[in-house]
Amino acid sequence: MARGFFWIGTEARAGAGSMPCGQMYVEWETPREVTQPCPVVLVHGGGGQGLDYLGTPDGRPGWASMLVDEGFPVYVVDRPGHGRSPHHPDVMGAMGPMMTAEGFLDIFAPAAAANEHTQWPGGRTPDDEIVRQLTAGLGPMLADPAAMHALEQARLAELLDRIGPAIVFCHSAGGPAGYLAADARPGLVRALVAIETLGPPFLERPGLSLDWGLAAAPLTFDPPAAEPGELRLVTDDSGPIPLVLQEEPARKLVNLARLPIAVVTAETSPFIHFDGHLLAFLRQAGCAADRIRPAEHGVRGNGHGMMFEKNNREVLRVILDWLAGKVG
Repeated sequence: MARGFFWIGTEARAGAGSMPCGQMYVEWETPREVTQPCPVVLVHGGGGQGLDYLGTPDGRPGWASMLVDEGFPVYVVDRPGHGRSPHHPDVMGAMGPMMTAEGFLDIFAPAAAANEHTQWPGGRTPDDEIVRQLTAGLGPMLADPAAMHALEQARLAELLDRIGPAIVFCHSAGGPAGYLAADARPGLVRALVAIETLGPPFLERPGLSLDWGLAAAPLTFDPPAAEPGELRLVTDDSGPIPLVLQEEPARKLVNLARLPIAVVTAETSPFIHFDGHLLAFLRQAGCAADRIRPAEHGVRGNGHGMMFEKNNREVLRVILDWLAGKVG
């Protein structure tokens, strides 16, 4: 077994002296014997960092080491401006607001789901030690989501150019980075595992709009769309969360359509209310997207942070079983 780290995006930007801009930290680990066809890239969510995959707040192994045990080389990134990937407003722009512990709990451990959310490893109040451990590493995201998503796309594309074909896992607000990386390098992404990714498609909320459906930065459609306004949309307001799709005939996401996509959703997460919206959008755009709900495979009681919940190993096994049928 070997491990190390390197940086992506080290080119200098001239200003008051030269300095890197938007560099990305990458930590890697490889098994003594590689038995899998390609490595895995793990992209964290929200204001988190790659530590989300390295271990759990109660001291158990994370998905990174489990994947290495399965024979995969693993690359864990800190998205630009997060974790060990530094941010400075003079070169990357302003940051948005911080997520509070209360906001974190609303997403990861909502009180209303406590009876069903049996795999949460801690309590549900800001002073709980597990919650403190999880929120201690949180930071804000860039205030300009389009610039943030474009930067993440560029850095992940550069990583893929360096390491070759890989499976990409992306989580929550790291979802746009995963979709955009696959769009930029469809020949280098063997499969995309989209774990409770930001949505629903065309989400609009203060400070964040997914103008291109899956991201705030441009995706490749056919026929091409130069601006988001060229995507002709229809909205179905009959459900609790509006479903926004393209008018038919729909433009196709020609690059994402070249690879298998898993939409992974936990049974007690708020994201379960719109995973169908994401599947509908992807399939309408020509993508081969499958829904994976671990509960339907006998793995129950999970929420939004399934990679660090008590049964994280069982959740990962469900995903690996899907990958085994998609990546030869």
